[in-house]
Amino acid sequence: MERFEILIIGQGPAGLSAAIYTARAGVATLVLGSDPKVAGNYSIDNYFGFPETVTGRELIDRGVEQAKKFGAAVERERVLGIHTGEGGSFIVKTDRREIGACAVILATGIERTVPKIQNIADYEGRGVSYCVSCDGFFFKNKKIMVLGEGNYAANQALELLHYSNAVTICSMGKPLAMNPGFVSQINSTGITVLEKKISMLKGEGHLTHVVFESGEELRTDGLFVAAGDASSIDFARSLGIFTNGNFIQVDGEQKTNMPGVFAAGDCTGGFLQISVAVGEGARAAKSAIDYVKKICRE
Repeated sequence: MERFEILIIGQGPAGLSAAIYTARAGVATLVLGSDPKVAGNYSIDNYFGFPETVTGRELIDRGVEQAKKFGAAVERERVLGIHTGEGGSFIVKTDRREIGACAVILATGIERTVPKIQNIADYEGRGVSYCVSCDGFFFKNKKIMVLGEGNYAANQALELLHYSNAVTICSMGKPLAMNPGFVSQINSTGITVLEKKISMLKGEGHLTHVVFESGEELRTDGLFVAAGDASSIDFARSLGIFTNGNFIQVDGEQKTNMPGVFAAGDCTGGFLQISVAVGEGARAAKSAIDYVKKICRE
């Protein structure tokens, strides 16, 4: 398994800013993720040092080039999960491989795909969950459904097999977008896949059934939402990191409550601006560098 001293999840302003600082300090750095929202056709005219308007795409491309110039590896890979390893290290699972890291910086922004089910909020914490590592234990030997169409959903479904052999994936009517490796695992483990759309949930006090658009009902004790890609808040909750709503709690040095895990940018809340994200990325990098030198190099 390939290992890096610092692994940064997120290729937006916060993640790339952190990578520039960590790589420049001689720390082996890997940045993972996909295009951030800002990399679209956005026009930015209030960023320091750019009197002319710059597009989000151009700004991100420059950040990637600068991080690579100092030796950071930047790869387009979707992160599916983070687990603790031996000696306080971390194992990061992507849609392609597993990677070891001494420290992790979370910088994927705040995007979360919430399915359009009319009463889903009524069942959050009462059968609906967004975190397998947090809540999977409570559904031992029960009927569990995972909501999502991609690799993230497939990975969550496979993890839930540790708690129950009655696991179903529902794509909410979307075509499946899983890579062949995951499709093979899903088929071999007997996980049922439904390409149907759920319209509402049912149950007195706790989820007991999902109701499809056709009116058909299916017994379901737990519904784990894993639509789209995993976000920083998903990773934080799976690791037991303190959150405040959909934001990760950090101190003045971008440290979370878990040693070796730092967070920067929009995922920490506050003033959601590129300039702030860049500054927080630099601060998270300094803290991560100090951590690596003290914990991982001794």
